Amino acid sequence: MGTRVALFATCLTDTFFPDTARAVVRLLERLGCEVDFPAAQTCCGQMHHNTGYRAHAVKLAKRHAKAFDGYDAVVAPSGSCAGMVREVYPDLHRRAGAMAQRTYELSEFLVDVLGVTDVGAYFPHRVTYHPTCHSLRMLGVGAKPLELLRHVRGLDLVELPDAESCCGFGGTFALKNAETSTAMLADKMTHVLETRAQVVTAGDNSCLMHIGGGLSRLKTGVRSLHLAEILASTEEEPWAATP
Repeated sequence: MGTRVALFATCLTDTFFPDTARAVVRLLERLGCEVDFPAAQTCCGQMHHNTGYRAHAVKLAKRHAKAFDGYDAVVAPSGSCAGMVREVYPDLHRRAGAMAQRTYELSEFLVDVLGVTDVGAYFPHRVTYHPTCHSLRMLGVGAKPLELLRHVRGLDLVELPDAESCCGFGGTFALKNAETSTAMLADKMTHVLETRAQVVTAGDNSCLMHIGGGLSRLKTGVRSLHLAEILASTEEEPWAATP
């Protein structure tokens, strides 16, 4: 029997990008994992914690720990939410903190836990990668997503200029500081367009929603697509439609 994995889908993915969650399941099962989706999972409490509602975040941390108890690993297609669980939960609740150490962002689970960089993917398109802030700065995933993308057959990976700059989303930051957020987004879109990529990918749908929304409004033709959906695609079973 393979590694028993619980999918922590996250609110945004579950609500707006369910194809990403399906892609994670397909990918992990292809790699021999036994994947479950605990139905009791809810929000991790990041927005509550970040806006000062600590008591609410503690309640959600307790619920999260109970929902994901008993699995070998918990995998999330989000550096932001995985970072909340792993880095903040230990300060919120003892049991949640213990469970947090078995929580991984997708790319680090693939590379560090399963020990794979070639997942058998095929995606014949020009792609650029945006490293999201929490995955980069909180979790320190580093070049793991790039390692995975470099092993995707047919994929033309182009470097994103000023890649480590924030896209401007930042959850409630985009609401509270809309003008600054929009200016940061404009810079990020300019750099994406400089690559002449067909697809911009990342490990967080929150950032992709922000970047992709801007690119769509400008009718650039550049598509935003989560890393999991690229890695889930094979020549025999293409996951994503042609950009």
